[in-house]
Amino acid sequence: MFEGFQLKTIEVNDVSIRLRIGGGGPPLLLLHGNPQTHVMWHLVAPELSKRFTVVATDLTGYGESSKPPSSKDHRAYSKRSMASDQVAVMRALGFEQFSVAGHDRGGRVAYRMALDHPATIKKLAVLDIIPTLESFQRANSEFSLGYYHWFFLAQPSPLPETLINQTPEWFWRWHTNRSSREFFAKTAVDDYLKCFKNPETVRAICEDYRAGISIDCEHDLADQKAGHKITCPVLALWGKQAKLEQWYDTLKIWRSWATEVQGFGIDCGHYLAEEESEQTTKALSDFF
Repeated sequence: MFEGFQLKTIEVNDVSIRLRIGGGGPPLLLLHGNPQTHVMWHLVAPELSKRFTVVATDLTGYGESSKPPSSKDHRAYSKRSMASDQVAVMRALGFEQFSVAGHDRGGRVAYRMALDHPATIKKLAVLDIIPTLESFQRANSEFSLGYYHWFFLAQPSPLPETLINQTPEWFWRWHTNRSSREFFAKTAVDDYLKCFKNPETVRAICEDYRAGISIDCEHDLADQKAGHKITCPVLALWGKQAKLEQWYDTLKIWRSWATEVQGFGIDCGHYLAEEESEQTTKALSDFF
């Protein structure tokens, strides 16, 4: 996997971030989702590296990146803080401006990055999400059942950590088993599980979701009330077999948060980059 890429660890903002970098051309940052690592991009990154300098990182708290201490306000795991860490990584690599694509939790870090660092982000792609605040504002019983893990992982410590750490591999496989078709590569799963079996990773993931239901919504609400919008071009992609297709007018929602939005669904489930890597790669390459 990632032939021709360099594996690095960079120290920024008192955390270390694991990443791979490869290719040449305009810089493009790829951010993964939960419960994965940067390895989720293994089918997409090599193709994009033919046109871009691709940087794929482990988010703060995930993979082999640092797991900051927990706090009552979950600030270290706010998307604002996680976005700041990613901007610092790109600057350490010599990139003052860059484009970014984020899937799932990485998409939440990516859109926060575009709101907080508008002069830094040239283009933004978000995969299978709507803004966090919008999700909670629209929450109903269907949402609560479909996104049960948002509420389970956000429960006070140590409830979710204790339960998950009894059988972490079982939980990982239960949580990611959304299709009868096996699409995860074994090498990728090996990396995901190696990291997920670390209790500190589980703690950090729970902190991410605790931040999501609290401080992240506060930040989103402040932007919503102030009328702040994402000013760079935005591409929204989603899986036609996943929840967004069933529940939301995804483009309409993103157009209330950004000044220039395009996008469409891809015929797959939630894990676009691994289920339909060719279509996902083409969509990202064309947009960026």
